[in-house]
Amino acid sequence: PVPTQGSLLYMDILSTTFPQALAPRCTALLSWAPACPRAPAGWPLPTLYCTPAEASALPSRAAALRVQLLFALRTRALRVLEAGLASELHDALVALRTGWHGLAQDLVLGRVSPQPGLPEDTRGRLQALLVPDATRAAEVRTECARGFEGIVQRLWPQLEVVVVGTAHGAEQLYCDSLRQADCKGLPLYCPFYQAAGALLGVNLWPQEPAPRFLLCPDWAFCEFLPCAAEEEPRTVLLGELWEGREYGLVLTARPGEYRCRAGEVLRVTGFHKQCPVVEPVRRESQTLSVRGESIPEDRFCRSLCRAVGMWPGARLVDYVCVESALLGASSGACAPHYEVFVELRGLRDLSEGQRYKV
Repeated sequence: PVPTQGSLLYMDILSTTFPQALAPRCTALLSWAPACPRAPAGWPLPTLYCTPAEASALPSRAAALRVQLLFALRTRALRVLEAGLASELHDALVALRTGWHGLAQDLVLGRVSPQPGLPEDTRGRLQALLVPDATRAAEVRTECARGFEGIVQRLWPQLEVVVVGTAHGAEQLYCDSLRQADCKGLPLYCPFYQAAGALLGVNLWPQEPAPRFLLCPDWAFCEFLPCAAEEEPRTVLLGELWEGREYGLVLTARPGEYRCRAGEVLRVTGFHKQCPVVEPVRRESQTLSVRGESIPEDRFCRSLCRAVGMWPGARLVDYVCVESALLGASSGACAPHYEVFVELRGLRDLSEGQRYKV
């Protein structure tokens, strides 16, 4: 859970940078949390949200995102669009691409359509919160019919910021894809850094594209292992960090006061009032190796992005890379090797030459 201090910092940063961000009923939430229906920011302020809390607790993720999207669409004056993960926002916008006709019809009728994973009693309670709105439905139809480049700002012209719970690691690709297409022109703000279930830092710079976090000393006890070529490196504390260097995170967090290696590698990018500012670099366990080469995921991802950049019009949405041993006999005579599966937007039917560039 997010400490009260973290939530207050978040709201202060948001209101300072985006003056209308905390307007009542002007934040839409797209997040599936069946066990704990609350906002990713950790501060359950129902007066901020135009989306009912009950929608996030549905047994089906697809149903939850569609219902939340419907309530977001009915509110033209949104100031903040908030998602638990960048991938959740991406999936909700994919649902908009494929189902905007049905969503617009629901707005016209003021209804929540039956769907798998949406119990009838819950559907009735949610539908009671809607009223028919043909004008808003016509706006949605007009904007979606024009295409989906920059669709978020066109649907909600007063939107100031998109808030996502995680914007690093595997989620970074989704953030990049959203910035380039659906959310073009809007800042994506990741407010918190969490590891091993503990909140460690807050992002004071919501308009910067690459998230970096101020480590807060009293939220958890952190130690750091220098990522250097030492046989047995000793841990160092917050006051011993050096700008520009990378460290493995060792965490002692409440409750329980357990001490463990979090598996996170952080880079120190600077200091703010003597407290270090860090950016997550990679997970220590996420490496590839079929010949003992030990390739970190972040390095592989950068190489793949460069390869995709050679294909005009292509955007990388997501990827999976597996070692040939996972494929058994289908790997052929060229084992050991990697198999790479990519999800692209803007490019189909790759030529052999384009495939070779990977």
